[in-house]
Amino acid sequence: MSAAAAVAVGVMTMSVLAPPAASASARPDAVQQSLDALVSNDGLPAALASVKGRDGRTRTYTAGVGDLATGSKVPNDGQVRIGSNTKTFTAVVVLQLVGEGKVDLDAPVDTYLPGLVRGKGIDGSRIKVRHLLQHTSGLPNYVKYLGEDVQRYEPRDLLDIALRHEAVTAPGEKWEYSNTNYVLAGLIIEKVTRRPLAEVMDQRIIKRLGLRHTYFPAPGDVTIREPHPKGYYQDAAGAPLRDATELDPSWGWAAGQMISTNSDLNRFFTALLAGRLLGPAQLAQMRATVPAGLPFRSGAGYGLGLVSTPLSCGGVYWGHGGSTTGYETRGGVTDDGRAVNVAVTIQPNDKETMQRVEKVVDTALCR
Repeated sequence: MSAAAAVAVGVMTMSVLAPPAASASARPDAVQQSLDALVSNDGLPAALASVKGRDGRTRTYTAGVGDLATGSKVPNDGQVRIGSNTKTFTAVVVLQLVGEGKVDLDAPVDTYLPGLVRGKGIDGSRIKVRHLLQHTSGLPNYVKYLGEDVQRYEPRDLLDIALRHEAVTAPGEKWEYSNTNYVLAGLIIEKVTRRPLAEVMDQRIIKRLGLRHTYFPAPGDVTIREPHPKGYYQDAAGAPLRDATELDPSWGWAAGQMISTNSDLNRFFTALLAGRLLGPAQLAQMRATVPAGLPFRSGAGYGLGLVSTPLSCGGVYWGHGGSTTGYETRGGVTDDGRAVNVAVTIQPNDKETMQRVEKVVDTALCR
């Protein structure tokens, strides 16, 4: 999920990059070498990873610099904007409400938001809650139509942008990634619980799991609270890098607004797959996938806010990943408890670099 705008606070060039720094050990292993290569070969400002291996030990890694202007170190397990990983948090809350009998996956959106979802080929009486979480609603993606200027958005603003455009497909007809689905899921949560989405997530997931470095920033809160590497934006390959760390995150809301660390994401996905957040029936629904296309890898399957990705060593890992202005995150967990999350401080402009970022996840889980 990419915003159509970035904050141009300062223009940097790649020549400011300092040698990569390793925090895992003095002797780089395969993960460290992969992160170092992303910095030295692909020109990414910084890369971070947290890995829970087969032995149960957690290792953290850094490479590059945390601030191109000063050359400061990358904070170990620093906070980053996690983009569409937010969708999994949103889906978990919806499925918790399903388990409590407050939401029906196969009920139409109109059951909870009567008359709200209408447009060209769009009818909320035909779109099910399941379609939203699975990206099979056919709703247009509002992110494609955001303006050049970063501004504060209310969730209804984002929905209004989407509903000005024609449906992509009929409900249930085809998988098509759309952030609009998760804005609606967030609105359903607020309608059913009668509480703000950020408060619901904090109580039901963040505090429950002890995710001390994870939060849902308020609209207008442009900062990242704890130590973090700066995030950068590039209009095109070879263009100057712009500091995009501080921006209003409200354009993402339930689809991509959250901030976390690699280690907290590992804790979240591990707990989710271990059944600590959902009952068996709801977790099974979440893991029931349909074939997914871009922005996910070939062979990926999309469940209800949860993605399965094939591993080169056999099997799959479960996670989501996120793209947002300044940061890219990838990772997930295996059924036997291995976990990894990787973050880089720019959205790669080319497919090959993105594949190498994703390869770090595979390297960490297959070693």
